[in-house]
Amino acid sequence: MSKWYEKGVFYHMYPLGLTGAPKENSGADVTDRFEEMDQWIPHIRSLGCNAIYIGPLFESSSHGYDTRDYRTVDRRLGTNESFKSFVSLCHESDIKVVVDGVFNHTGREFFAFLDIAANRESSPYRDWYKGVNFGWNSPLGDSFGYEAWQGHYELPCLNLWNPDVKQYLFDTIRFWVDTFDIDGIRLDCANVLDFGFMKELRSQTSAMKDDFWLMGEIIHGDYNRWANPDMLDSVTNYECEKGLYSSHNDKNYFEIAYSLNRQFGNGGIYKNLCLYNFVDNHDINRLATMLRNRTHLYNTYTLLYTMPGVPSIYYGSEWGITGAKQGGSDAPLRPCLELGQIVEADEPLCTHIARLGMIRRSLPALQYGTYEQRLVKNEQFVFERAFNGQHVYTALNLSDHPEYVEFHVRNAPLTDLFTGTTFETNDGNLKLELPAFGARILVPPEDGARLAGAA
Repeated sequence: MSKWYEKGVFYHMYPLGLTGAPKENSGADVTDRFEEMDQWIPHIRSLGCNAIYIGPLFESSSHGYDTRDYRTVDRRLGTNESFKSFVSLCHESDIKVVVDGVFNHTGREFFAFLDIAANRESSPYRDWYKGVNFGWNSPLGDSFGYEAWQGHYELPCLNLWNPDVKQYLFDTIRFWVDTFDIDGIRLDCANVLDFGFMKELRSQTSAMKDDFWLMGEIIHGDYNRWANPDMLDSVTNYECEKGLYSSHNDKNYFEIAYSLNRQFGNGGIYKNLCLYNFVDNHDINRLATMLRNRTHLYNTYTLLYTMPGVPSIYYGSEWGITGAKQGGSDAPLRPCLELGQIVEADEPLCTHIARLGMIRRSLPALQYGTYEQRLVKNEQFVFERAFNGQHVYTALNLSDHPEYVEFHVRNAPLTDLFTGTTFETNDGNLKLELPAFGARILVPPEDGARLAGAA
């Protein structure tokens, strides 16, 4: 039986940035910005997205990952009731909602940390954090030492071996499911989370809600260590994120073809996983900034939507907006945007991405299909996705002029979903012209007619 996330097309929202919330939480009265986010739901649906990853959401001191209170929505965004309403509106539009689970660390204003600061050795929470040492002061002036995430002492690391800490976090997730009806969690810093904790988390959440999705933020390593039947459903596919843009910059499709074949080809190490694919997010530069030629935006997104795994669009990137870290700050990656008021909006790109969303959600071969390369050249790339007798071919050309390609296909004729053109084959070989900087998604004519009617 298929899972909802296997058919997923995600939209990634960083709400503190999207809504222009203050950078620091002063503790002032609640300002409800969910009405602004509610307005994005029809747009997200129009892109063909059926899932939202939104976060961080809960009360924090600054950027959202220095949590003050896991069970209260950040006052800069709104209230628990307004987030509950947002999730309800999403569900009415058949959109699942996944939130950030920031369980590796808290902020220094979290209740357990404050209690240790006040009561030191006599605090009942002294074992809630890693490496608590009352023999030295932290670099931030705390009267005790502790382990911090990557040396950032504003982010003290929770002790996930402590049964009380684990139970508190499991109870928190139960609260999120019961109060907000969320559909999954993206685990922040999953690469440093305790494996035993994640196994217990899988067991706990499976009992809370059917098909509850757990996805981990992983940058390096063997993804099978985290994504397996005992732990997480998926992880972030950073390996392909780099290849998706640099293959175009370097005019070298061999790079992304190597990664895709390594991951998903015959004998591929991740062929049984449904990885979370993306080209940018709240931590890395926007795709439109990374590409040397903006024309390659179209092929890059065509690749993202037709390769194995789950595609995700980061808010604003559907219009090709730019953004790069400056002086170590992520703020330029997380801008305030207002629908209809985006200055550098590339509407044709947005239309292209919406078309890709509809195509992916309509073709089981793109959701579950096997992956096989048909042709790889520096500037041309063709691969096949197949499932239950359905065969879909993606053919890409990154050259600045049209190019002919010839490759073997399993069925004929084939219709290009972008133009409606139908191509005949010769003894199982298909020869066709690819447009400059362009692509074709080729399917049997009956699938082409069905998708044309749904457009």
